[in-house]
Amino acid sequence: MRIAVFAVLALGLTAALPAAAKEGGCAKDGAVGAVAGHFVGKGHAVAGAAAGCAVGVHRRHQAEHRQEQQRQNQDPKG
Repeated sequence: MRIAVFAVLALGLTAALPAAAKEGGCAKDGAVGAVAGHFVGKGHAVAGAAAGCAVGVHRRHQAEHRQEQQRQNQDPKG
């Protein structure tokens, strides 16, 4: 029961992060993946954390790429 309460609190805190913060990343999405993996079954928390971390890093790179493209479009060289 304590683990379930802790998991709900962890998810709540992750969802309550400011919207202005950068895209996820390994720590935030890894934590969410670990909680999800924990609820899937015994021993899946580590796999969930690894998958969440990979997704978070991918999303962060996509966001940085979009920001770089926007900067290039706003600052014409010439």
